[in-house]
Amino acid sequence: MPKLISAPTRVEAAGNKPKIIEEYVGRVNSGTSAVSVAHMKSPPGWLEPGQTPEFDEYTVVLAGTLRVEGRNGVIDVQAGQAVIAKAGEWVRYSTLSDVGAEYIATCVPAFSPAIVHRDE
Repeated sequence: MPKLISAPTRVEAAGNKPKIIEEYVGRVNSGTSAVSVAHMKSPPGWLEPGQTPEFDEYTVVLAGTLRVEGRNGVIDVQAGQAVIAKAGEWVRYSTLSDVGAEYIATCVPAFSPAIVHRDE
């Protein structure tokens, strides 16, 4: 039988400003370790520490602009676009525009603080 996820769980976010993370599927809300799916809303000027995660992250931007930095450059992902960050690759997310960003992030395997490996 399919499992209904009736509501997300809000989880704590890293970064210099408060960001909303609502996990629908993942280790916290559904007990799923294979994949996580979360709805994110980051404010203008938000910046998180860089990370080298052990998961692939697939991000679809719904509104605003999400900046994604890698070792070889920067990508500004606009509403209606997506970006893929592969496991083992250093990456840093931010919303430096004046509107912030709203996006869906899917991690395979599921996000966990133990495997994100954030910079100090």
